[in-house]
Amino acid sequence: MAQRYGGKYSPTPQSAPKGYAGVAPDRLPETGPSHPMTRRLVWIAVAAVPFLFNAFGGGPVALARGLGGFGLVAGAVFLIREGLKAEAAWAARKVARRPALPRKALGAVVLGLGLATGAQAPEMGIFGAAVVGGIGAALALFAFGLDPMRDKGMDGIDPFQQDRVAKVVAAGEGHLDAMREAVARAGDARLTARVARFAETARALFRAVEDDPGDLSAARRYMTVYLSGARDAAVKFADLWTRSRDAKARADFEALLDDLEANYTARTAKLMEDGREGLEIEIEVLRERLAREGLATPPDTLG
Repeated sequence: MAQRYGGKYSPTPQSAPKGYAGVAPDRLPETGPSHPMTRRLVWIAVAAVPFLFNAFGGGPVALARGLGGFGLVAGAVFLIREGLKAEAAWAARKVARRPALPRKALGAVVLGLGLATGAQAPEMGIFGAAVVGGIGAALALFAFGLDPMRDKGMDGIDPFQQDRVAKVVAAGEGHLDAMREAVARAGDARLTARVARFAETARALFRAVEDDPGDLSAARRYMTVYLSGARDAAVKFADLWTRSRDAKARADFEALLDDLEANYTARTAKLMEDGREGLEIEIEVLRERLAREGLATPPDTLG
């Protein structure tokens, strides 16, 4: 739980429905890639709990400092977590925009402010609290690193094509999310896992189109029309299953998922094969041009 070229985290956000897949670090669903350090953030919030204990019994100033410090630390944890999710989405793709807002760096600053605010010892003074905050911010930056600061794989890609792919992928992700939510209502763990597997197969197609936006025309039906139909089928199956536990309906839905997965796998392989053929043509054309200019040996005389 992933997350387009443009999205919530990107410098050029899209207004299309949000989702993980796409060419910019977007909101990650639970099935998308996750950062290994995300779960460790809870310990930062736990470590700030003493601020709450110190907030009571010391007057209004202590109350404000304790509650304010804890609130800022909690906000920092949220920002860093979102930054880690955006970084995971950026790293998961060959083509991605950098996050528009450096959430991890901003979270480190907010963490420092929270530690400085929550510092209660009177002898520390403003300078001492500032030192504590600065050390906390530096440690956060050291522990979680900086946000991605550059675009990746964007050279030579038409921005108009980027926007088209972003919108179509976002729509496809919306259909996948709706499928997952519908099947979750059925309360069947095996079917939920089966839909998740199909979603990963569909996302492989998304990735192929993101890597080569020129493939969008060949894959658009798979990313919109067919996924829309699969979403509707999932909703109807979930409604029927919760009412009647119809075994035939379940078997038909699983067969549909099998057919869809086979077709999406074949389409993805076809797009990748076409990409290799295009590369080979470009190489041959370049070799012929170099040979005509006397800069390379003609292809038919090689080895």
